[in-house]
Amino acid sequence: MRPYEKNPSAIYAESFATVRREARLERFGPGLEALAIRLIHACGMVEVADRLAFSETAYDAGHAALQAGKPVLCDCEMVGAGIIRRYLPADNEVIVTLNDPRVPGIAAGIGNTRSAAAVELWAEHLDGAVVAIGNAPTALFHLLELLEQGAPKPAVILGFPVGFVGAAESKAELAANPRDCEFVALRGRRGGSAMASAAVNALAAGIPEGDTR
Repeated sequence: MRPYEKNPSAIYAESFATVRREARLERFGPGLEALAIRLIHACGMVEVADRLAFSETAYDAGHAALQAGKPVLCDCEMVGAGIIRRYLPADNEVIVTLNDPRVPGIAAGIGNTRSAAAVELWAEHLDGAVVAIGNAPTALFHLLELLEQGAPKPAVILGFPVGFVGAAESKAELAANPRDCEFVALRGRRGGSAMASAAVNALAAGIPEGDTR
């Protein structure tokens, strides 16, 4: 057996130090830098730093929302599961509506996916919330449609849908016209639940496990 690191603190410290050595992080302020590092740590690809689109005050807006006790709205259970609850500063509610029994009927009524229909159930929680989309492009597209129709604005939209149909397009739409919302998005097909969760964890706590600077 090859020798391997067993100390959790050492593993985190070396992981984040490696990201800092290998990724190009110069364009980020301190908050967004922490977010970028967590994203890279979640996927193992330093080049995603070059593919991030964001508004300049996205981190501050999302961090303040969590400090103020606003909820986190997730498009799927996997995003919610990846959020480290002990990092949430105000015991913030994590809301996933995808499996609400009303969703299939709403989807049929609006002629869209279950993921898009689940976004319809965010209305009463959306004002000032942190939105984390890590799976379905239709959830992000439909959120943008609802914002155009006058839905309350979240504090920040974390756009990380993944896949080959609509993922790149939904994030490009967000970056091109964020509907007066703060946002962070990964351009292209890549994304996923782990990255969306990592972004929320960064907004909540930065990178306390292994900041070796």
